[in-house]
Amino acid sequence: MARKVDISNWGEQPPHWIQLLAKEVESSSRTAAGDRIGISRTAVSLLLANRYSSPSTARMEKRILAALDGIHCPAQGINISTEQCREYRDRPAPTHNPMAMRVWRVCQNCPNNPGRTAEEA
Repeated sequence: MARKVDISNWGEQPPHWIQLLAKEVESSSRTAAGDRIGISRTAVSLLLANRYSSPSTARMEKRILAALDGIHCPAQGINISTEQCREYRDRPAPTHNPMAMRVWRVCQNCPNNPGRTAEEA
């Protein structure tokens, strides 16, 4: 059973990246979440408690979003950000590179692509 992580020090509406971090900790542990993100268990605890000592949490936010906020890309077989997904699917067909063309074709029919038509699904 997963334990609820207290993020009440962030107020009524914690930032999205803190919510992602809390969800990751709930599904694993502070240590495992830190390992996945590439930060220490102590940093995870301090961030969740809104007691991180740095005046800016921008660097941590970026690391957490990069590690936890993404979708699985069937074309590449990895997790990518939603921004990367949009960039891949909206670019022109890469006719100069057969490997890139294969990825692009898969991307055009991907279930994560909101532009595909019902017939393609």
